[in-house]
Amino acid sequence: MAGRWIETWEPEDETFWREKGVRVARRNLWFSVLSEHIGFSIWTLWSVMVLFMGPEYGIDPAGKFFLISTATLVGALVRVPYTFAVARFGGRNWTIFSAVSLLVPTLAAFWVMEPGTSYATFVAVAALTGIGGGNFASSMTNINAFFPLREKGWALGLNAGGGNIGVPVVQLVGLLVIGTLGASHPRIVLGVYIPLIVLAAVCAALYMDNLRPVKNDTGAALEAVRDPHTWIMAVLYIGTFGSFIGYSFAFGLVLQTQFGRTPLQAASLTFVGPLLGSLIRPVGGRLADRYGGARITLATFAAMAAATGVVIQASGNASLPVFLTGFTALFVLTGLGNGSTYKMIPGIFHAKALARGLDAEAAAAHGRRLSGAAMGLIGAVGALGGLAINLAFRQSFQASGTGTAAFWSFLAFYGVCFTLTWVVYLRRPAPALTRGRLGYAEV
Repeated sequence: MAGRWIETWEPEDETFWREKGVRVARRNLWFSVLSEHIGFSIWTLWSVMVLFMGPEYGIDPAGKFFLISTATLVGALVRVPYTFAVARFGGRNWTIFSAVSLLVPTLAAFWVMEPGTSYATFVAVAALTGIGGGNFASSMTNINAFFPLREKGWALGLNAGGGNIGVPVVQLVGLLVIGTLGASHPRIVLGVYIPLIVLAAVCAALYMDNLRPVKNDTGAALEAVRDPHTWIMAVLYIGTFGSFIGYSFAFGLVLQTQFGRTPLQAASLTFVGPLLGSLIRPVGGRLADRYGGARITLATFAAMAAATGVVIQASGNASLPVFLTGFTALFVLTGLGNGSTYKMIPGIFHAKALARGLDAEAAAAHGRRLSGAAMGLIGAVGALGGLAINLAFRQSFQASGTGTAAFWSFLAFYGVCFTLTWVVYLRRPAPALTRGRLGYAEV
């Protein structure tokens, strides 16, 4: 297996899957999770670094929100080229490269993280950490190709959930440093991640594979761009993943700015929500495998609207316990929705292929082809939702000193997502857009 290229891959063939495929796919899944996990930690690094930036840094809350917004924006934009890099260079090869590249922002942050550094320098380094957000797109595209349709919800949910856990883990590392040494040692957090990045790259080189059948398909990319379902799912993914990553970046700053928490107090609370949201993402995928992604997604948006109402009430009353309860519930629900929406993507394209009269094997191949192309775009647009959340918080705090106005806007958007999910994927009879086959067991 020179260069670890696999020439033939047929996961929908049950005999192939049972005798060879499942073992290889799961091995690639575990090491993909490791690399993506580190990528998420580096992407969200500045949600922790801002907790170390006391008055001596001379940066106000609005400036800190802009730092984390910069990282969010870059992470969203690089997802598109990262998606297509897997087919161009191979999943294993790109995982090695994308892991090693994380050393650049980590070492840069290690160099500049001290009082007296210019704000422009901090913005530039925060932008560099955005490349960690691209690891998600390449990892999900790669793992999507390894697994059969019947197991994609579980596999993609586990891959993404394990990656998402990188958010609370870096926050826990920050908490450990602040709790033991105080808020004047941010470089220790960065020092922890340098050997972990090297480990992820070495493991990818030793244990992952490239799939020769996975090739860039310009036609599939153009077809996915033209398909309205790509954009509908992108909007829904803004509501789920955009909320998760936006809240993960902003939670600590909200606690410091609105509720007057110290860096240690904020750090001791911020990791809980992202951790629960990450752990439950595979559950969302598994529930979607069983009951249909659209049903789980619809219920998730209804619950997110209710939890946002609790947060708005707590924000207005300055009730920290109720605020934490509502915000934690939001994190859990975003995790469920992340799993269910990503299950919907291959299901939608598979169902459309069946509706066009393709046989089961051809429909499965068509679904893999288009869903792989669509995932990068959907993931990028969804991550831009995190940018919108951070900018909404920045504007809300500038205008009123609280995040209440931002939460009202989030509530309205969850209502839009709920309506969109029901109208397009669950309403009976199914509208013309779904070609009469979507919205039930297939999706």
